[in-house]
Amino acid sequence: MPGNITKMQIVSLSEDLGFSTCRFTSAVLDPSVSSRLEEYVANGHHGTMAWMADTLARRLQPRAMWPEARTSITLAMNYGPRSNPLENLAHKQNATISVYAQNRDYHDIIKGRLKQIAQLIVSRTKCQAKVFVDTAPLLEKPLAQQAGIGWQGKHTNLVSREFGSWLFLGSILTSHVFEADEPETDHCGSCHACLDVCPTDAFPAPYQLDARRCISYLTIEFDGVVPEEFRVAMGNRIYGCDDCLAVCPWNKFAQTASEIKLIARPDLQSPELMDLVALDDAAFRAKFYGSPIKRIGHKRFIRNVLIAIGNSNSQRFVDVLKAFLANPDNVIRATAVWAFSRLATREEFISQRSGLMRNETEPLVLQEWQNASENTGETN
Repeated sequence: MPGNITKMQIVSLSEDLGFSTCRFTSAVLDPSVSSRLEEYVANGHHGTMAWMADTLARRLQPRAMWPEARTSITLAMNYGPRSNPLENLAHKQNATISVYAQNRDYHDIIKGRLKQIAQLIVSRTKCQAKVFVDTAPLLEKPLAQQAGIGWQGKHTNLVSREFGSWLFLGSILTSHVFEADEPETDHCGSCHACLDVCPTDAFPAPYQLDARRCISYLTIEFDGVVPEEFRVAMGNRIYGCDDCLAVCPWNKFAQTASEIKLIARPDLQSPELMDLVALDDAAFRAKFYGSPIKRIGHKRFIRNVLIAIGNSNSQRFVDVLKAFLANPDNVIRATAVWAFSRLATREEFISQRSGLMRNETEPLVLQEWQNASENTGETN
């Protein structure tokens, strides 16, 4: 009969499907959440992510996207790493990949399991249900806090007293009404470790993020030549950044991931930059099949790797970089100029510059040659 399902039955099924926690809240967010989002977009902190502005009206409230929604069920899956991800930053000839991207794309893992739960709710209640994993303009972190899973810390990410910073979120909106769980309160206190550790000063204030300065944004969402002021700070990070997550003191309670598909692949824990820069488009697609890294595409990936190489302090990459100085892609070519100028000897730099700069027509690349010449004192 309609309505014949309990919260405990849903929670039990979610545990069977590998979720770490499952909680319920109203599909109505506090108006202050909407105000903060409007301010975020008005300040331009979303950078080139135009979809945030384009979907702003629907993003402000779950019911603005789906008027029939009455309950939001938030589910979280732990992906805690087995070692401190910050340790790899010291290995400058190897790449650092964000923990969440070191195996399968979590969207693919979670979405199918959410659908199983939604199907049970629909079959028992005869109400409607929709599932979301970063696939629609839904404010999942505020809903998770309102449901009691954790709170949005000063770095704007969700923090859990049980799982620290390492949780993937998924949501089910349903027209069925379930009793809401108690929300979580903020437990950051006076701590500001996440703000202090940020390599690019991406937090203008606690609980505020300027994506335009965030390494995750720069390596994943941003499509052009990375502004020079951020390149050295990027270090060997080629996809995402975990610094603000990894330093959170609440991670002392974190658990390692139990879902096999979320445990880091050995070849992605600290891959050699020399191997990555050698990947052509086909090899890139094959290596990162099923990985979130694949979605940034080969060109953006190589751009990121070239920046990491420029920060490697190793001349073993100089000959490799020479090949990229004539790459047909403007962004790759410009980035290669910067990386080459940091590693090449004075003689090598002058030799390459004299011919390539003379024949260059792209303003982006010419500017990089000019900047590199000034930085190395070779302006003639």
